[in-house]
Amino acid sequence: MKFIEVTHKDYLLFESVTGSHAYGTNVEGSDVDLKGIFVLPKDQFYGLSYTPQVSDERNDKTYYEIKRFCELLATSNPNMLELLAMPEECIRYKHPLFDLFKADIFLSKACEKTFAGYAMSQVQKARGLNKKINNPLPERRKSILEFCYVAYKQGSKPLLDWLEENDYKQENCGLVNIPHFRSTFALFYDESEQFGFKGITQKDTANDVLLSSIPKGMTREATMSFNKDGYQVYCKEYKQYWDWVKLRNEERYKNTIQHGKNYDAKNMMHTFRLLDMAAEIAQYGEIRVRRPNTDFLLAIRKGAFEYDDLLCQAEEKIVNIQQLYQTAKLPLKPNPKKIEAILRTIREEWYKGS
Repeated sequence: MKFIEVTHKDYLLFESVTGSHAYGTNVEGSDVDLKGIFVLPKDQFYGLSYTPQVSDERNDKTYYEIKRFCELLATSNPNMLELLAMPEECIRYKHPLFDLFKADIFLSKACEKTFAGYAMSQVQKARGLNKKINNPLPERRKSILEFCYVAYKQGSKPLLDWLEENDYKQENCGLVNIPHFRSTFALFYDESEQFGFKGITQKDTANDVLLSSIPKGMTREATMSFNKDGYQVYCKEYKQYWDWVKLRNEERYKNTIQHGKNYDAKNMMHTFRLLDMAAEIAQYGEIRVRRPNTDFLLAIRKGAFEYDDLLCQAEEKIVNIQQLYQTAKLPLKPNPKKIEAILRTIREEWYKGS
């Protein structure tokens, strides 16, 4: 189904402004996000194709087919549950049948995981961002050679230093395994280049050192160790860092750098919003979309607090939420039969009217 079609009243069940404008945390330049629920035309629903959702190119406007909407509600999806309690001024269109969706039908102890659990994942994400900002990795990728060491006197020295001191080329080196010594090799050197040694590595992106065939009786030049575990950890962190650089939201990154606290302030703001909403569901059995503490949330977004202080506060909230859900008068999970009954009623009434 085309995006433009679902916004037509013949298909639309519900449409609302969501995100920061609904929470009350919007600032100048904030995007206007729209979410909606639509019902597939009868012939398409009974046909071979099914369209669960459609969105625009930037995903600022997303519309869910009613079945998909119900499926997500059944999993206590925070974004879908919010649609059941949108501020009146945010609602652009609501068909009378949408009133069958009562929030208390869908609230359960599963919200602890979907709201608070997601919030804590954002804390972990903030920790990762903090690490990336404070520990940037050079664009030049280290090679295997920088993780190799040779035995020297009572200790060791970097292979590259040893090669330079001896005026050796790594391409003329030959390695053989030393039995029972993990990632430790006997190193031989062929200055004449007549034995066809493979060298220690031939590619910057290699995952391991190379082994060579060594002529019998040749004298070992050194014993070399390759810190393979350290190299693999480095490669993983290098990829994660430069993937992040490539995909990061530059505007949010600049904001993070400008406020000088080295965490994604917008991410952290949403963490606290979700934690508070999780607590309210357990304590009051309600979804409260419009936040009463917008000044505090916007202060987080502006970088008014230290990173460690916010993490401590978030962890305290998690402990409180766990206690609230232990005593909350909520079912363990939403009742699928009730959800299915609502879905069936709406679809039957919708198609009857059409």
